[in-house]
Amino acid sequence: MKKHLKKILTLLIFMILMASPLFAEGSGEESLTERMTELVFEIGIILFAAKLGGTVMKKIKMPSVLGELLMGIVIGPYVLGSIAIPGFAHGLFPLAEGFSVSPELYGIATIASIILLFLSGLETDLALFLQFSVKGAVIGITGVIISFVSGAWAGSLITGMTITSPVNLFMGVLSIATSVGITARILSEQRKMDSPEGVTILAAAVIDDVLGIIILAIVLGIISVLSGGAGGSVDWGAIGAIALKAVGVWLGFTAVGLFFARKIGNTLKIFHSETTIAVMSLGLALLLSGIFEKAGLAMIIGAYVMGLSLSRTDLSFVIQDKLHPIEEFFVPVFFCVMGMLVNVNEFLDPKVLMGGLLFSVLGIIAKIVGCGAPSLFLNFNIRGALRIGVGMVPRGEVALIIAGIGIANGILSDSLFGVAVFMTLLTTLLPPPLLTALLKNGKMGTRTEMKGSDTVSTNFDFPSREMTQMALAKVVGSLRGEGFYVHELDVGDHSVSQVRKEDVFLTFHEYAKNIEIVSDPVDVHYVKTIVYESLLGMNDTINRLKDLAKPEVLKEGLKELSGDEKARVNEDYFKNLNENCIAVNLKANTKEEVIEEMLGMLNKAGQLDDYDECLRAVKEREASMSTGMQNGIAIPHGKSEGVKQLVSAIGLKKDGLDFQSLDGKPSNIFIMTLSPANTAGPHIQFLSSVSTILNKKGITDKLLNCRTSNDVKNLLIREAHENR
Repeated sequence: MKKHLKKILTLLIFMILMASPLFAEGSGEESLTERMTELVFEIGIILFAAKLGGTVMKKIKMPSVLGELLMGIVIGPYVLGSIAIPGFAHGLFPLAEGFSVSPELYGIATIASIILLFLSGLETDLALFLQFSVKGAVIGITGVIISFVSGAWAGSLITGMTITSPVNLFMGVLSIATSVGITARILSEQRKMDSPEGVTILAAAVIDDVLGIIILAIVLGIISVLSGGAGGSVDWGAIGAIALKAVGVWLGFTAVGLFFARKIGNTLKIFHSETTIAVMSLGLALLLSGIFEKAGLAMIIGAYVMGLSLSRTDLSFVIQDKLHPIEEFFVPVFFCVMGMLVNVNEFLDPKVLMGGLLFSVLGIIAKIVGCGAPSLFLNFNIRGALRIGVGMVPRGEVALIIAGIGIANGILSDSLFGVAVFMTLLTTLLPPPLLTALLKNGKMGTRTEMKGSDTVSTNFDFPSREMTQMALAKVVGSLRGEGFYVHELDVGDHSVSQVRKEDVFLTFHEYAKNIEIVSDPVDVHYVKTIVYESLLGMNDTINRLKDLAKPEVLKEGLKELSGDEKARVNEDYFKNLNENCIAVNLKANTKEEVIEEMLGMLNKAGQLDDYDECLRAVKEREASMSTGMQNGIAIPHGKSEGVKQLVSAIGLKKDGLDFQSLDGKPSNIFIMTLSPANTAGPHIQFLSSVSTILNKKGITDKLLNCRTSNDVKNLLIREAHENR
């Protein structure tokens, strides 16, 4: 990983330095073309910087958003961005007139914020919200009230202004924001998503999102009235009117969106293509965002409402899936730009740091107390209350979006924006390890047994990972054929497929030898029917394949391929060979001993994580058909969870031994390889490269004449190079 990151960074710097002499410094006002050229450079650099920062953070088990935000600070105008380099007299990211970044770059960040809130609305589980509405409402409302008051109070302590001043009201809104993406990931990893604490956190988060957006709209309206007040007078009638308008517009569009959700979804389906449907739904989100901005509300509110409306349709998952590449492009740009807005000079001011610490601590306490305390009265014990409180702490992207609105509208100063970023960083860093520790003890978080949700799990076991994958592919393919939309997720230790059509919602969890299907109780019969019908179809397919897959037929096919010397070869596979895993004189006298001796070399060299699992994988592969080829060559191999990356070993035995080869002759050249069982890698490419080299005329004699492991490695590298 470090080597790849270094290569990316070196390439980026090299491209900039090589291109810089080509730029001629202009004079006077920049043309439109010049501004667009600068924008192109800025976006390209941001994408690489964000990827670099995000990857580093993932490596240390932290959210990638932190890396993207920090890289934005580093490359921004207040650190490296304003340093002059050839071709860029004012730096790559100079301070824009009246603002930290150029209008063009901030415009792209604005679109990114709309995409973020649109997807956030799509991910909202309204059914869960309704099911746990009482608990979620109590916890969410209490958390919002206490967070808003504590945020406004902290703002008054920092600014010295009254708690009702515009800037402090806005600080209160910042403190409300909740981002449960991090919490949801932790719950998923700990298998606690369907626990009482898990579903309560998610339901309360919906309340937080809804109330937070309504309060943001109201506060923005109040700020516009207070800012326009003459002589410091407060027109409470105008404030009441703007608050009523904000709530009315939000409720009105939300009610209409939810009521016509299915009709909107059916209208989008006329485009047929899933990609086009997703793009057009984003178009609707952009239009509604513009309408809300024209109505005096924030654009992100309109985006959230459109996402919330479409979350009720069977298109929600396919939209999320197809918009993922767009999200991957825009979201890192957003977080980097937010980092660029941080004035480091202000940020490093002791007053700002102390203010940020105060704002963060009060924000954390407000969520833990505001969301945890009421749960004590809802059948949760202290342990469960702490889990809920800590799970509601992360602010993440939502707080940054609101802070961006504040600084763009002149509500927040550079120093207060720094306070907001400090709070975002701290509330994103602290909850993951705390919540993981609270969940790991496995003890019940409720006073009495409490069912997490009304869903049920149906399990199907299979003899191997390959069979599991085949079965899942067949079942999901059958569901697609019935008009279901499928959204695939990777939650780390296993894959998840969310399948939806109208009001039928199924979640498939794929493990090594098991498929778990989570569904509504009324859909269990349908689930079993579709699985059994799919398995019957698989059985028919397998029976038809049996004649093609007979070992004797495959052996004949392999014999025909054995003379092919023009196949593609990658010499890097041989350059990466560990010489400690090459033996020029194997001691083994049987097939089993060869496998064990070569695995022993790999294990001694630290190449294996689980020797027994690797041994099982190789023997299982040999049981299906021997890997003894012809001309004295054998390539024992397998895919196993006992390795994290492709590993290989080479063994030579001049007098040979019986390895059940294709031509029935003894084998004396053995190349073993193992690859991860469930990770993409060049397993077949390696086998192809090896067999191509070993089938070259005269190669076997050359190998058997090698005296050292270094001789073997150099010979293979030379032969591979000549075969390119």
